[in-house]
Amino acid sequence: MGQVAWKGLFLSLFDYKTEKYVIAKNKKVGVLYRVVQLSILAYLVGWVFVVKKGYQDTDTSLQSSVITKLKGVAFTNTSELGERLWDVADYVIPPQGENVFFVMTNLIVTPNQRQDTCPESISIPNALCYKDGDCPAGEAVVAGNGIKTGHCLKDRGSIRGTCEILAWCPVEKRSKPKKPLLASAENFTVYIKNSIHFPRFKFSKMNVLATDNESYLKSCRYSTEHPYCPIFLLGDIVRWAGSDFQEMALEGGVIGIQIEWNCDLDKAPSECNPHYSFSRLDNKFAEKSISSGYNFRFAKYYQDARGVDYRTLIKAYGIRFDVMVNGKAGKFNIIPTIINIGSGLALMGAGAFFCDLVLLYLIKKSNFYRGKKYEEVK
Repeated sequence: MGQVAWKGLFLSLFDYKTEKYVIAKNKKVGVLYRVVQLSILAYLVGWVFVVKKGYQDTDTSLQSSVITKLKGVAFTNTSELGERLWDVADYVIPPQGENVFFVMTNLIVTPNQRQDTCPESISIPNALCYKDGDCPAGEAVVAGNGIKTGHCLKDRGSIRGTCEILAWCPVEKRSKPKKPLLASAENFTVYIKNSIHFPRFKFSKMNVLATDNESYLKSCRYSTEHPYCPIFLLGDIVRWAGSDFQEMALEGGVIGIQIEWNCDLDKAPSECNPHYSFSRLDNKFAEKSISSGYNFRFAKYYQDARGVDYRTLIKAYGIRFDVMVNGKAGKFNIIPTIINIGSGLALMGAGAFFCDLVLLYLIKKSNFYRGKKYEEVK
């Protein structure tokens, strides 16, 4: 018996199978087949070719450069600084005009600091003391401003005091203004020049109107009427990002400026236009949190007539703007067109296979149709 089975299996290797077409007069399967065909055709034409432009070769290796330039002045009058005029050299950091820039809107100033000994701030937990032994000499104050000298300094009649430290004295003030110092920064403008290049198609473009009119950029502002005037009010940018400028200027934050280039190079170059979007990147829902805002410190150093160094310490609060550029370009190419058409034809075959399964196995007369489809001839 086993020899017979092996012999039959061996001889079947030399059988030849050919297709047999059977026209099944079954309306349900026929309608199902046409629905599957139309669905595949709609997917191929509508989604693959119209929406996804499957007939195009694409380039996503966008090369981009961003140059920024701010304009605007502000006037302040404070006890620490007196009357002062602020221009771009004072409130823009860094000054080079890169794709990330910071606009200072608030600050805490500690003037005339010198390296000396003085009491540490009472707001530093590690600096609180009751006796000199609580302030071991040479130990750095955790989250503080200097090195402990070994002395505990107390006010007259007080039990608790703070450690004496070697530091830039007096130490930094901890209170900040309740309103942003540079509240008028809302009306400052930023010029964002973006140049892009798609190397595969050797296509380049800028987001600035090509014009010989020198006064154009001095008078225009970005709008739907002037899409190639990349000059924005800072207040508008923050508002488009869903925040209030005055609230954000108090403790700072981070705003993202997204420039999107999606270019169909089968059309005229004038159809390739930048699209701007704005979003707040820090957690705007945690404005009351101790970690909210954006700030950092820097100092301006001087030297008096005796050669003694001193400085003005500034804790700067403000808004950081991150300019991010991405995009892609597409152009007709016969290779992706053929590949996508071939994929569509393969799906048509899959549709026929699905309807065969329904006809041969899932309907009541499946045995009858199966007998008609498969026939053995000797």
